[in-house]
Amino acid sequence: MSGLTLYSMPSSGNSYKVRLMLALLGRRYTHVAAEIASPELAALKAKGLLPTGTLPVLQIPGGRLLPESNAILLWLAHGTEFWPSDRFDEARALGWMFFEQNRHEPVVAVRASLRCYPHRTTEATPERLAGLLEAGHEVLAMMEAHLRAAQWFTGPSPGAADIALYAYTHSAGLRGGFEMERFGAVNDWCARIAALPGYVALDALPA
Repeated sequence: MSGLTLYSMPSSGNSYKVRLMLALLGRRYTHVAAEIASPELAALKAKGLLPTGTLPVLQIPGGRLLPESNAILLWLAHGTEFWPSDRFDEARALGWMFFEQNRHEPVVAVRASLRCYPHRTTEATPERLAGLLEAGHEVLAMMEAHLRAAQWFTGPSPGAADIALYAYTHSAGLRGGFEMERFGAVNDWCARIAALPGYVALDALPA
């Protein structure tokens, strides 16, 4: 596959998960970076390249635009070892990816965002941070329970659901202030992903 262009926010876990999947699959692509409130982001919006107004967006051969990080993961992973061929396992993968966007990202990623982005400082009240901490620990405990019995989230090998969940989980301690020492199985799973051939870190951007 060639002719891919990824419009992504370097500091965002949602953008990172797509960059990681592309790296694990060994796929070449053009990377266009745009951070929050940057001229680059304004230019992408002005050009109509962000259908839902957010990053990431993958432009595929022929010029079609695919927004939403987990939809992009599914499109990239389909037909590869990162997407299951069994229908039930496929549904389980989608279930974990829905969980990531509906339960995990709104607390784990949001707490990290409040702590790390200066423009969100006024939202980072002690009460809100405390609530997000408790909710995030509950979500991480669900992942911990699953990973105590399984190496990966949807089968005997890593899949798109693992990549979706890894993006914000692996930095939950450093960026979000979550007590990751409580989640040994989650930490071991993060280490397994970091050891995959082709792995790239959050701050590794293509030239």
